[in-house]
Amino acid sequence: MSRMKVAPLGGACGAIISGLDLSSGLDDHAIGSIRQALLRHQVIFLRDQSLTREQHKAFGRKFGPLLVHPQYANLEGHPEILPVLKEAHAHENVGGVWHSDLSNLLTPPLGSILYAKEIPPFGGDTMFANQYLAYETLSDGMKTLLGRMRAYHSSRVLSDRATREDRNATRSTKLRNDIDDDDNVNLHPVVRTHPETGRKSLFIDAPHTIAFENMTEEESAPLLAYLVAHSTMPEFTCRFRWETGSMAFWDNRCLLHYALNDYHGQRRYLERVTIRGTRPD
Repeated sequence: MSRMKVAPLGGACGAIISGLDLSSGLDDHAIGSIRQALLRHQVIFLRDQSLTREQHKAFGRKFGPLLVHPQYANLEGHPEILPVLKEAHAHENVGGVWHSDLSNLLTPPLGSILYAKEIPPFGGDTMFANQYLAYETLSDGMKTLLGRMRAYHSSRVLSDRATREDRNATRSTKLRNDIDDDDNVNLHPVVRTHPETGRKSLFIDAPHTIAFENMTEEESAPLLAYLVAHSTMPEFTCRFRWETGSMAFWDNRCLLHYALNDYHGQRRYLERVTIRGTRPD
C-alpha cells in the first residue's frame, strides 16, 4: 500500500492509480483506499494489469454483488462478464453515446469495471463527464426546479425487437434474442444524492431518460435536450487512452461516459463487470 499513488487525470474528474497489482489480492485497507479514490475522482484507472476472469470478478465483488446484464449476451461460462467487442468489420460500437449504465433499472448500478484485452493502435478512447459539476453549475432557479422533479428512464432503446435486430447487424456485442420485448421503465429523481458522499448530481441521459413525471415526451424534450447538452460540457470531462492491460472503474451514480468509435477497421475487445447499486434518492 505504501507504493499506491493517485495522480489526477483531469481537472473535472479521473485519476490514475499506480503501484497496485490487482492479481496479487488486496486487503481491506487497500480496497478502502481504492474506494476513497473512486469517491474523490469519480473514475479511476490502472495500467499494466494481468487478471484472470475470476480475479476480475473477485475484484468487483470487493465493492458489492455483481450484476448480470439483463439484455446483452454475456460471456459464456462467466455470466457476470459483459464482452465489449468491436470486430474490425463492424460499423458501430457499444456505448457510443453519453450515458449512465442501466439507469432504467429500479436500482441502477453502483459502477462498472472495464478491463482491456485487445486495443487498437489508435482511437477507441473513453470519455467521462462529472455530473456533480453538471448540477453545481446550474442556476439556483434551475436547481430548485429540478430538485422537485422526477423522470422516467426506459430500456426501449434496446428492448424493441426491430431495433435489436438492427443493432445486432452492425455491432459485435450482441443483444440476446430471448430478452423481454416489454419496455422496462422506472421513475428516478432528476437530481440524486450520492449515498456515500452526500453530494448532489444530475441524473439524466440521452438514451434512457424519456420524459419527466406528469409531462408528455414532447413537452419534456426541450428541457431534456438542454440538460443533456449541459451535462457533457468539455469542462466537466476527462478522456482516457486505453492500453492492453488497462482498467477503468467508474462511479455510475455521478458520472456519464462515452465510448469513441474512431478506430474503423481495427479490433477492440474489453471485458466488464458491473456492481449492483441502490435505488436513487
